[in-house]
Amino acid sequence: MRTAFHARLAAIDDQVLDMSRLVRHAMRSATSALLDTDLALAESVIEHDSDIDDLAHAVEEGTFQLLAQQQPVAQDLRFLLASLHNAATLARMGDLATHIAKTTRMRYPMEVVPKELRGLVVDMGAVASRMIANTAVALTRRDTSAARSLRDMDREMDRLYRELFIIVLSPAWEYGVQAAVDITLLGRYYERFADHAVTIGDRLVHVATGIQDPPVPRQVNGPVNPR
Repeated sequence: MRTAFHARLAAIDDQVLDMSRLVRHAMRSATSALLDTDLALAESVIEHDSDIDDLAHAVEEGTFQLLAQQQPVAQDLRFLLASLHNAATLARMGDLATHIAKTTRMRYPMEVVPKELRGLVVDMGAVASRMIANTAVALTRRDTSAARSLRDMDREMDRLYRELFIIVLSPAWEYGVQAAVDITLLGRYYERFADHAVTIGDRLVHVATGIQDPPVPRQVNGPVNPR
């Protein structure tokens, strides 16, 4: 009985890891589509978001079945609930990558990112990609060091977002209101993506150690969180 239980736990774990890989691919592709004005790639990100959602639903269904049938306790219960929450968080991260792709589609064939800001957006996309890669490592290896490193990366993302926000609000901004709104929202999508990665890392540390790290203080002001 316990062997079957742990096999089902492992299957849920594998689904969460599959989600992290899909989210990583989605964010990389969404950033490339944004910077290259690649409509086909943007459409692909949007189309495949349902694959991430399907896995999230599968994790949810499997988790509730195990809770009802096996009534796990202690470490098994913490792990199972963490997997459920991680799947929901990864689904939100996939949604944020989709929002970036939809911005590319909405403005096509125009470029969304002014040349002045391309370097910043490239850096934000690179930080987001590193964070989801580290998230996958942390989940795969139960690596608390990798999980905690996400907080340092999040600080770098916050710094980039502040820099972007300052440029958009500068009196020297010359690209109009529409571009200002687009860039501000794009920056927020990347910043929220990073926040979600930190949430998964903190959750992993809690499951592994029983210790809840204090929340990251928010230092960035901007529009309302997309998710």
